[in-house]
Amino acid sequence: MPSSAPPAPAHRDPFTAQGLHVMVKPIGPICNLDCEYCYYLHKEELYLGNKSWKMSPPTLREYIQQYYDAQPAGVQEVTFAWQGGEPTLLGLEFFRHVVELQQELRPPHVRVVNALQTNGVLLNTDWAQFFREQQFLIGLSIDGPAELHDRYRYDKQGRPTFPAVHRALKLLRDEQVDFNTLVVVNRHNGDHGRKVYTYLRDNGVRFMQFIPIVEQRGIGQHAEGNATADSTTGEKRWDDRVSSRSVRPEQLGWFLIEVFDEWIQRDVGQVFVQLFDQTFGAWLGHEPSLCVFRKQCGRALAMEHNGDVYSCDHFVESEYRLGNIQELPLIEMANSTRQREFGVAKESTLPQYCRDCEVRFVCNGECPKNRFIETPGGEAGLNYLCGGYRMFFNHVRPMMELMVAEHRAGRHVSNVMHRLRGRVVPAAQRSPSADASSVGRNDPCPCGSGRKYKKCCALGRD
Repeated sequence: MPSSAPPAPAHRDPFTAQGLHVMVKPIGPICNLDCEYCYYLHKEELYLGNKSWKMSPPTLREYIQQYYDAQPAGVQEVTFAWQGGEPTLLGLEFFRHVVELQQELRPPHVRVVNALQTNGVLLNTDWAQFFREQQFLIGLSIDGPAELHDRYRYDKQGRPTFPAVHRALKLLRDEQVDFNTLVVVNRHNGDHGRKVYTYLRDNGVRFMQFIPIVEQRGIGQHAEGNATADSTTGEKRWDDRVSSRSVRPEQLGWFLIEVFDEWIQRDVGQVFVQLFDQTFGAWLGHEPSLCVFRKQCGRALAMEHNGDVYSCDHFVESEYRLGNIQELPLIEMANSTRQREFGVAKESTLPQYCRDCEVRFVCNGECPKNRFIETPGGEAGLNYLCGGYRMFFNHVRPMMELMVAEHRAGRHVSNVMHRLRGRVVPAAQRSPSADASSVGRNDPCPCGSGRKYKKCCALGRD
């Protein structure tokens, strides 16, 4: 069997030294919801005629063994990640079996962590107690309060899901399960950063992720048709390349700024936002650990229910299929020349405009899947969200520098809240002149980069 392949050599190059992460889809794209912006529902098309989407016991065992074998020598903790589709459709007994196999096959002195992403609809006390007892880390998908969450997240009958998801949030909180929330920032909730953040915080959420949705037209279960060219210029605006659900670049920027301005005044050290942690680490001089912000990627693979392995969770397409764990060892696929080239391309294809950017050290061009617009000089490969991220990173620069100073002085970074009392003007209180919609194309960009708006945050808007 592939799991009997010889162990990797003790000496590893920088690529393999990063370790390996796999996002496993034990039920493929099958889900009990029909969220409009879901990027994975249409993956059923890859397996037409498939009769069973449940990962088989032999495949599950083979994966767990190979995943252990693929970790760097001396690793002390291994994290298994389960996603879908909706993994809880497999039932609680499936995950009890997962835990049993993990313990049976676990190398000595290795701690096992399980992370599971769910829409929360099926969660009950039995699930919550199992998660707590087995120390699962749960990611709960929720897009804010009801009027924001229910815009795109509904079930197969078109019914709103907020009541069930809000109950799941309270259940996880009250049962003391380790959990974080995953908010998809979209065109609808993108104007309400503070509202989304305060709803989560006030309901006891202490760990949050904010993920922007960017859908190119013509792709996905609820794909929108391609936009037509402008009748006067014959050209397409960048905004016309994405769906009406996609967050606009400057909209994302203001969303994140609103969240940050609320957080920096009262919640540092109490609430943890993944993007803020990554940003602070970058200002300390560390390369971000999150794949979208790393210089190179390629160490976060995806595996389907049948053992097929793909280069990335966002590139589950036939041309990015690396093989199957029943045919090739996972470590061989992960370290293949093909996968290395996939990871290196994130850096090697970066436009010069990005290489010269003042916030490249924290962004690194973000995810390649979003690099489909052109730079002001006409070079291809600029990230659609560039303007929004640049707004955010330049906005937080002074506060990040204060936090770094506190950290290097041996003080807790939460001290920054005392130093900033009265100095931060929340985004919701800014005058209309601060909004990008009122900035002239030749005016200085409101993000603070020093560039004209048309050559900075207007990119992706015009």
